[in-house]
Amino acid sequence: MMVRCKAPLRIGLAGGGTDVSPYTDQYGGAILNATISLFAYAFLKLRDDHHVVLKAMDKQEEVNIEVSPILRLDGNLDLAKGVFNRLVKDFNIPIRGFELTTYVDAPPGSGLGSSSTLVVAILGAFVEAFKLPLGEYDIAHLAYSIEREDLKMAGGRQDQYAATFGGFNFMEFGANDKVIVNPLRIKEKVLFELENNLVLFFTETSRLSSSIIQKQQDNVNNNVLSSIDAMHQLKEQAILMKEALLKGEVNQIGEILHFGWQQKKAMAQGITNDSIDLYYETAINAGATGGKISGAGGGGFMIFYAPENHKFNVIRSLEKIGGKVLPYQFVQYGMVSWGL
Repeated sequence: MMVRCKAPLRIGLAGGGTDVSPYTDQYGGAILNATISLFAYAFLKLRDDHHVVLKAMDKQEEVNIEVSPILRLDGNLDLAKGVFNRLVKDFNIPIRGFELTTYVDAPPGSGLGSSSTLVVAILGAFVEAFKLPLGEYDIAHLAYSIEREDLKMAGGRQDQYAATFGGFNFMEFGANDKVIVNPLRIKEKVLFELENNLVLFFTETSRLSSSIIQKQQDNVNNNVLSSIDAMHQLKEQAILMKEALLKGEVNQIGEILHFGWQQKKAMAQGITNDSIDLYYETAINAGATGGKISGAGGGGFMIFYAPENHKFNVIRSLEKIGGKVLPYQFVQYGMVSWGL
Protein backbone atom coordinates (compact mmCIF):
# COMPACT_ATOMS: atom_id res chain seq x y z
CA MET A 1 0.00 0.00 0.00
CA MET A 2 1.19 3.50 -0.82
CA VAL A 3 0.00 6.84 0.56
CA ARG A 4 0.91 10.44 -0.21
CA CYS A 5 0.36 13.48 1.97
CA LYS A 6 1.16 17.17 1.61
CA ALA A 7 0.77 20.05 4.04
CA PRO A 8 1.29 23.78 3.36
CA LEU A 9 3.86 26.00 5.05
CA ARG A 10 2.68 29.29 6.54
CA ILE A 11 3.58 32.91 6.94
CA GLY A 12 2.79 34.56 10.24
CA LEU A 13 1.15 37.94 9.78
CA ALA A 14 0.61 38.96 13.41
CA GLY A 15 0.95 37.83 17.00
CA GLY A 16 4.06 35.71 16.49
CA GLY A 17 5.53 34.43 19.75
CA THR A 18 2.35 34.62 21.82
CA ASP A 19 1.71 30.93 21.09
CA VAL A 20 4.77 29.88 23.11
CA SER A 21 4.60 28.69 26.71
CA PRO A 22 4.77 29.93 29.41
CA TYR A 23 3.30 33.17 28.01
CA THR A 24 0.37 31.32 26.46
CA ASP A 25 -0.42 29.48 29.70
CA GLN A 26 -0.35 32.63 31.83
CA TYR A 27 -1.85 35.25 29.53
CA GLY A 28 -3.30 33.53 26.47
CA GLY A 29 -2.05 34.11 22.95
CA ALA A 30 -3.42 35.14 19.55
CA ILE A 31 -1.95 34.55 16.09
CA LEU A 32 -3.00 35.41 12.56
CA ASN A 33 -1.36 33.36 9.84
CA ALA A 34 -1.91 32.18 6.28
CA THR A 35 -0.79 29.12 4.36
CA ILE A 36 1.11 29.48 1.11
CA SER A 37 2.07 27.40 -1.92
CA LEU A 38 5.18 25.89 -0.37
CA PHE A 39 4.69 22.40 1.06
CA ALA A 40 6.01 19.52 3.10
CA TYR A 41 5.49 16.14 1.42
CA ALA A 42 5.40 12.59 2.79
CA PHE A 43 5.20 9.40 0.73
CA LEU A 44 4.55 6.25 2.77
CA LYS A 45 4.91 2.73 1.38
CA LEU A 46 4.19 -0.26 3.61
CA ARG A 47 6.64 -3.12 3.23
CA ASP A 48 6.31 -6.88 3.68
CA ASP A 49 9.56 -7.20 5.64
CA HIS A 50 10.93 -5.74 8.88
CA HIS A 51 12.95 -2.87 7.45
CA VAL A 52 12.28 0.81 8.03
CA VAL A 53 13.71 3.05 5.31
CA LEU A 54 13.57 6.80 5.87
CA LYS A 55 14.57 9.13 3.05
CA ALA A 56 14.75 12.93 3.35
CA MET A 57 15.21 13.95 -0.27
CA ASP A 58 15.77 17.65 0.46
CA LYS A 59 18.53 16.85 2.94
CA GLN A 60 19.89 13.90 0.96
CA GLU A 61 19.78 11.78 4.10
CA GLU A 62 18.71 8.16 4.44
CA VAL A 63 18.27 5.76 7.36
CA ASN A 64 17.79 1.99 7.07
CA ILE A 65 16.98 0.17 10.31
CA GLU A 66 15.06 -2.79 11.68
CA VAL A 67 11.50 -2.07 12.76
CA SER A 68 10.72 -2.24 16.48
CA PRO A 69 7.98 -0.89 18.79
CA ILE A 70 10.27 2.05 19.61
CA LEU A 71 12.63 3.43 17.01
CA ARG A 72 15.71 4.86 18.68
CA LEU A 73 15.98 8.64 18.58
CA ASP A 74 19.57 9.44 17.66
CA GLY A 75 19.38 12.70 15.74
CA ASN A 76 18.93 11.01 12.36
CA LEU A 77 15.50 11.82 10.88
CA ASP A 78 13.93 11.78 14.34
CA LEU A 79 10.74 13.54 13.23
CA ALA A 80 9.64 10.44 11.34
CA LYS A 81 10.71 8.13 14.15
CA GLY A 82 8.87 10.23 16.70
CA VAL A 83 5.61 10.01 14.73
CA PHE A 84 5.88 6.23 14.40
CA ASN A 85 6.74 5.74 18.07
CA ARG A 86 3.78 7.80 19.22
CA LEU A 87 1.31 6.06 16.93
CA VAL A 88 2.47 2.66 18.15
CA LYS A 89 2.05 3.82 21.74
CA ASP A 90 -1.30 5.59 21.40
CA PHE A 91 -3.02 3.66 18.59
CA ASN A 92 -1.25 0.31 18.51
CA ILE A 93 -0.54 0.48 14.79
CA PRO A 94 1.09 -2.67 13.34
CA ILE A 95 4.81 -3.14 13.91
CA ARG A 96 5.79 -3.66 10.29
CA GLY A 97 8.31 -2.37 7.83
CA PHE A 98 7.73 0.80 5.86
CA GLU A 99 9.48 3.24 3.57
CA LEU A 100 8.91 6.93 4.17
CA THR A 101 10.15 9.53 1.71
CA THR A 102 9.88 13.21 2.61
CA TYR A 103 10.62 16.57 1.03
CA VAL A 104 10.12 20.18 2.16
CA ASP A 105 10.05 23.18 -0.15
CA ALA A 106 11.85 25.37 2.41
CA PRO A 107 14.96 24.60 4.46
CA PRO A 108 14.95 24.03 8.25
CA GLY A 109 15.25 27.28 10.15
CA SER A 110 13.40 29.20 7.43
CA GLY A 111 10.77 30.60 9.77
CA LEU A 112 7.91 29.16 7.72
CA GLY A 113 7.16 26.31 10.12
CA SER A 114 8.90 23.67 8.00
CA SER A 115 9.66 21.15 10.77
CA SER A 116 6.18 21.24 12.26
CA THR A 117 4.56 21.08 8.84
CA LEU A 118 6.65 18.03 8.00
CA VAL A 119 5.47 16.32 11.19
CA VAL A 120 1.87 17.03 10.13
CA ALA A 121 2.51 15.59 6.66
CA ILE A 122 4.15 12.44 8.06
CA LEU A 123 1.36 12.04 10.59
CA GLY A 124 -1.24 12.54 7.86
CA ALA A 125 0.32 9.77 5.77
CA PHE A 126 0.15 7.30 8.67
CA VAL A 127 -3.41 8.38 9.53
CA GLU A 128 -4.46 7.69 5.92
CA ALA A 129 -2.59 4.38 5.71
CA PHE A 130 -4.06 2.97 8.93
CA LYS A 131 -7.42 4.79 8.80
CA LEU A 132 -6.97 6.30 12.25
CA PRO A 133 -10.03 8.17 13.60
CA LEU A 134 -8.43 11.60 13.94
CA GLY A 135 -9.95 14.95 13.03
CA GLU A 136 -8.14 18.21 12.30
CA TYR A 137 -7.79 19.32 15.92
CA ASP A 138 -6.62 15.82 16.88
CA ILE A 139 -3.92 15.73 14.22
CA ALA A 140 -2.65 19.25 14.98
CA HIS A 141 -2.52 18.62 18.73
CA LEU A 142 -0.84 15.25 18.28
CA ALA A 143 1.79 16.79 15.99
CA TYR A 144 2.43 19.48 18.61
CA SER A 145 2.71 16.90 21.38
CA ILE A 146 5.16 14.75 19.40
CA GLU A 147 7.43 17.71 18.72
CA ARG A 148 7.29 19.46 22.07
CA GLU A 149 6.89 16.56 24.48
CA ASP A 150 8.35 13.45 22.83
CA LEU A 151 11.16 15.07 20.82
CA LYS A 152 11.75 17.97 23.26
CA MET A 153 11.85 20.54 20.45
CA ALA A 154 11.25 24.14 21.52
CA GLY A 155 8.57 26.12 19.75
CA GLY A 156 5.04 27.37 19.68
CA ARG A 157 1.67 25.98 18.66
CA GLN A 158 0.65 27.82 15.51
CA ASP A 159 2.56 25.83 12.89
CA GLN A 160 0.85 22.48 13.44
CA TYR A 161 -2.61 24.04 13.31
CA ALA A 162 -1.84 26.16 10.25
CA ALA A 163 -0.53 23.14 8.35
CA THR A 164 -3.52 21.00 9.31
CA PHE A 165 -6.34 23.52 8.78
CA GLY A 166 -4.90 25.71 6.00
CA GLY A 167 -6.13 29.11 4.82
CA PHE A 168 -6.27 32.38 6.75
CA ASN A 169 -6.87 31.76 10.43
CA PHE A 170 -7.09 33.79 13.61
CA MET A 171 -5.93 31.39 16.31
CA GLU A 172 -6.48 31.73 20.04
CA PHE A 173 -4.32 29.86 22.52
CA GLY A 174 -4.86 29.30 26.23
CA ALA A 175 -3.79 27.24 29.20
CA ASN A 176 -4.02 23.43 29.16
CA ASP A 177 -3.34 23.31 25.41
CA LYS A 178 -6.60 25.03 24.56
CA VAL A 179 -6.66 26.13 20.91
CA ILE A 180 -9.46 27.67 18.87
CA VAL A 181 -8.95 28.06 15.12
CA ASN A 182 -11.15 30.76 13.60
CA PRO A 183 -11.16 30.66 9.76
CA LEU A 184 -11.45 34.16 8.31
CA ARG A 185 -13.89 34.94 5.51
CA ILE A 186 -11.82 37.54 3.67
CA LYS A 187 -13.11 39.03 0.44
CA GLU A 188 -11.42 37.65 -2.63
CA LYS A 189 -10.26 41.04 -3.88
CA VAL A 190 -8.63 41.71 -0.49
CA LEU A 191 -6.72 38.41 -0.72
CA PHE A 192 -5.58 39.25 -4.24
CA GLU A 193 -4.38 42.68 -3.15
CA LEU A 194 -2.56 41.26 -0.15
CA GLU A 195 -0.94 38.55 -2.25
CA ASN A 196 0.11 41.15 -4.84
CA ASN A 197 1.65 43.51 -2.30
CA LEU A 198 3.24 41.09 0.17
CA VAL A 199 6.83 40.28 -0.77
CA LEU A 200 8.29 37.00 0.50
CA PHE A 201 12.05 37.41 0.84
CA PHE A 202 14.58 34.70 1.76
CA THR A 203 17.69 36.00 3.48
CA GLU A 204 19.43 32.75 2.45
CA THR A 205 20.37 32.19 6.07
CA SER A 206 18.84 29.84 8.59
CA ARG A 207 18.86 29.91 12.36
CA LEU A 208 18.33 27.63 15.33
CA SER A 209 15.01 28.90 16.63
CA SER A 210 15.27 27.00 19.91
CA SER A 211 17.89 29.38 21.35
CA ILE A 212 15.77 32.45 20.63
CA ILE A 213 12.63 30.77 21.96
CA GLN A 214 14.48 29.79 25.13
CA LYS A 215 15.40 33.43 25.73
CA GLN A 216 11.79 34.43 25.18
CA GLN A 217 10.62 31.79 27.67
CA ASP A 218 13.24 32.88 30.21
CA ASN A 219 12.02 36.47 29.95
CA VAL A 220 8.50 35.40 30.87
CA ASN A 221 9.66 33.13 33.67
CA ASN A 222 11.86 35.91 35.05
CA ASN A 223 9.03 38.44 34.73
CA VAL A 224 10.94 40.76 32.38
CA LEU A 225 8.21 43.34 32.00
CA SER A 226 9.47 44.88 28.74
CA SER A 227 9.40 41.49 27.05
CA ILE A 228 6.00 40.54 28.46
CA ASP A 229 4.51 43.89 27.45
CA ALA A 230 5.85 43.39 23.92
CA MET A 231 3.99 40.07 23.77
CA HIS A 232 0.82 41.77 24.99
CA GLN A 233 1.19 44.28 22.16
CA LEU A 234 1.73 41.49 19.62
CA LYS A 235 -1.48 39.85 20.75
CA GLU A 236 -3.22 43.18 20.14
CA GLN A 237 -1.54 43.33 16.73
CA ALA A 238 -3.21 40.04 15.77
CA ILE A 239 -6.61 41.57 16.55
CA LEU A 240 -5.79 44.69 14.53
CA MET A 241 -4.67 42.57 11.58
CA LYS A 242 -7.85 40.48 11.72
CA GLU A 243 -10.03 43.60 11.68
CA ALA A 244 -8.11 45.19 8.81
CA LEU A 245 -8.37 42.07 6.65
CA LEU A 246 -12.05 41.48 7.34
CA LYS A 247 -12.91 45.13 6.68
CA GLY A 248 -10.74 45.27 3.56
CA GLU A 249 -8.57 48.06 4.96
CA VAL A 250 -5.46 46.93 3.08
CA ASN A 251 -3.81 50.33 3.39
CA GLN A 252 -3.31 49.60 7.10
CA ILE A 253 -1.53 46.24 6.64
CA GLY A 254 1.96 47.70 6.36
CA GLU A 255 1.52 49.92 9.41
CA ILE A 256 0.25 46.99 11.46
CA LEU A 257 3.21 44.87 10.36
CA HIS A 258 5.62 47.67 11.27
CA PHE A 259 4.03 48.08 14.69
CA GLY A 260 4.37 44.35 15.32
CA TRP A 261 8.00 44.27 14.20
CA GLN A 262 8.93 46.92 16.75
CA GLN A 263 7.29 44.83 19.47
CA LYS A 264 8.74 41.51 18.33
CA LYS A 265 12.29 42.83 18.52
CA ALA A 266 11.70 43.61 22.19
CA MET A 267 10.68 40.05 23.08
CA ALA A 268 14.17 38.54 23.21
CA GLN A 269 17.75 39.08 22.16
CA GLY A 270 18.72 37.58 18.80
CA ILE A 271 15.43 38.16 16.97
CA THR A 272 17.11 40.76 14.77
CA ASN A 273 20.70 41.46 13.76
CA ASP A 274 22.61 43.86 11.53
CA SER A 275 21.74 41.99 8.33
CA ILE A 276 18.04 41.79 9.12
CA ASP A 277 17.99 45.47 10.06
CA LEU A 278 19.65 46.31 6.73
CA TYR A 279 17.08 44.32 4.77
CA TYR A 280 14.26 46.00 6.65
CA GLU A 281 15.65 49.50 6.18
CA THR A 282 16.29 48.82 2.47
CA ALA A 283 12.71 47.65 1.91
CA ILE A 284 11.23 50.64 3.74
CA ASN A 285 13.38 53.08 1.75
CA ALA A 286 12.24 51.39 -1.46
CA GLY A 287 8.55 51.88 -0.69
CA ALA A 288 7.47 49.16 1.73
CA THR A 289 5.26 50.37 4.59
CA GLY A 290 6.10 47.55 6.99
CA GLY A 291 7.42 44.05 7.38
CA LYS A 292 8.73 41.44 9.78
CA ILE A 293 10.86 38.37 10.17
CA SER A 294 8.97 35.12 9.75
CA GLY A 295 9.12 32.73 12.68
CA ALA A 296 11.27 33.09 15.77
CA GLY A 297 13.77 35.45 14.14
CA GLY A 298 17.50 35.56 13.54
CA GLY A 299 17.31 34.62 9.86
CA GLY A 300 15.20 32.72 7.35
CA PHE A 301 12.35 34.46 5.52
CA MET A 302 11.08 38.01 5.87
CA ILE A 303 7.89 39.56 4.53
CA PHE A 304 7.36 43.16 3.41
CA TYR A 305 4.17 44.96 2.49
CA ALA A 306 4.68 47.14 -0.57
CA PRO A 307 1.44 48.89 -1.65
CA GLU A 308 0.57 50.35 -5.04
CA ASN A 309 3.39 49.30 -7.38
CA HIS A 310 6.27 49.73 -4.95
CA LYS A 311 6.94 45.98 -4.76
CA PHE A 312 9.01 46.05 -7.95
CA ASN A 313 11.37 48.63 -6.49
CA VAL A 314 11.43 46.75 -3.17
CA ILE A 315 12.36 43.50 -4.92
CA ARG A 316 15.14 45.13 -6.96
CA SER A 317 16.55 46.90 -3.91
CA LEU A 318 16.56 43.77 -1.74
CA GLU A 319 18.14 41.54 -4.36
CA LYS A 320 20.98 44.04 -4.82
CA ILE A 321 22.15 43.40 -1.26
CA GLY A 322 21.69 39.62 -1.26
CA GLY A 323 18.97 37.07 -0.73
CA LYS A 324 16.12 36.34 -3.11
CA VAL A 325 12.40 36.90 -3.48
CA LEU A 326 10.23 33.81 -3.83
CA PRO A 327 6.96 33.78 -5.78
CA TYR A 328 4.02 32.24 -3.91
CA GLN A 329 0.26 32.13 -3.70
CA PHE A 330 -2.05 31.78 -0.73
CA VAL A 331 -3.67 28.36 -0.44
CA GLN A 332 -6.99 27.80 1.28
CA TYR A 333 -6.56 24.11 2.11
CA GLY A 334 -4.56 22.37 4.78
CA MET A 335 -3.09 18.90 5.02
CA VAL A 336 -4.40 16.47 2.40
CA SER A 337 -3.64 12.77 1.97
CA TRP A 338 -4.60 10.09 -0.53
CA GLY A 339 -3.97 6.42 -1.16
CA LEU A 340 -2.51 4.97 -4.33
